[in-house]
Amino acid sequence: MQHAVGAPLPPHGPGQVPGQPGHRPAAGWEHRSQHPGPPPQCPPPPQGPPAPAWSDPAHQAAAPDTTGHVSLPPGGPVPVPSPPADNGTGSATLAVLLIGPAGAGKTTVARHWAQRRRVPTAHISLDDVREWVCAGFADPQTGWNEQSEAQYRLARRTCGFAARNFLANGISCILDDAVFPDRPVVGLGGWKRHVGPGLLPVVLLPGLEVVLERNAERSGNRRLSDEEVAGIHGRMAGWYGSGLPIIDNSQCDVETTARVLDDVLARALKSPPAW
Repeated sequence: MQHAVGAPLPPHGPGQVPGQPGHRPAAGWEHRSQHPGPPPQCPPPPQGPPAPAWSDPAHQAAAPDTTGHVSLPPGGPVPVPSPPADNGTGSATLAVLLIGPAGAGKTTVARHWAQRRRVPTAHISLDDVREWVCAGFADPQTGWNEQSEAQYRLARRTCGFAARNFLANGISCILDDAVFPDRPVVGLGGWKRHVGPGLLPVVLLPGLEVVLERNAERSGNRRLSDEEVAGIHGRMAGWYGSGLPIIDNSQCDVETTARVLDDVLARALKSPPAW
């Protein structure tokens, strides 16, 4: 919760209205004429709060949007994109969900893929959005509880809205998250509700030894214990047999993995997986 900043308004009781006889400045609010010299950097606060511009329908009508923003229709799901005519994803506007355990490299691969497309593409990382919360951040390393679960849900909804907003403005996006196959309603089903049926999920799942090694190179709250990483990796194995495309990038660098991801997405556009 944000709190109003700045000092309170000076009290104006009977006989205390500036400019009227009998006015006596309150302590700490001496009249400016008593202090010659340049005016202060901040002007004195107004005597009463002005009506917010956004609450005035006439003001809204008089101020058309000139930013070029395309309004996002409420509840409008992302449609399934059309397959590209050339190899790869081409110029298709699409939404991708890259799934993988901690240490799989999904954030690095997602950013690399987004940066090298020929068309505008955004990268949305769930962990980054979760860490927008500064004071009161519910760090899962201290224990997964109701607060951390609530912040995760809030971040996912925020990412979903951002994805739809980018797509409504003609910008593709790729999201990354550690979605568990044993939580279909909360995980994959939640993303489908927030983004739409056009979302293309791909699983990035290298071997356990690779994941442990990459996790050890992390720092801060994104580095997990070996036990946690092994447990997450074991749960992720449930994606085998799910019908979703799976990329084992154990022996691949970032550039190669991003190229394989683009090939997988091109095939998914022509034959979307059932999920």
